Amino acid sequence: MELQVVQGRQTAAGYVEMLQRASLMTEGPRLCGNDWVFQQDNAPIHNARLTKTFFQENNITLLDNPACSPDLNPIENIWGWMAREVYKNGLQFQTVDALREAISTT
Repeated sequence: MELQVVQGRQTAAGYVEMLQRASLMTEGPRLCGNDWVFQQDNAPIHNARLTKTFFQENNITLLDNPACSPDLNPIENIWGWMAREVYKNGLQFQTVDALREAISTT
């Protein structure tokens, strides 16, 4: 699955498009088997009608999360670890491409 970079403010339409670009419908089963479950937080774009319709039409099972529960979402720990690794020793990036490369090789 390729790293997806969001430019500007994310919308429900942009989120669904990103999931399609990431080949979620084929990569989920390939990586996790047929009984895989997708986890996301309760951001408004994740709960938008368009997004819910996308998941329903593609038979993607979602993990229900209680509101305001980032401690139950393992990605929050991964973001922290990744930020520490990518920016260790005070490293800074001048371009999005340089940052993307650093993230991809971490």
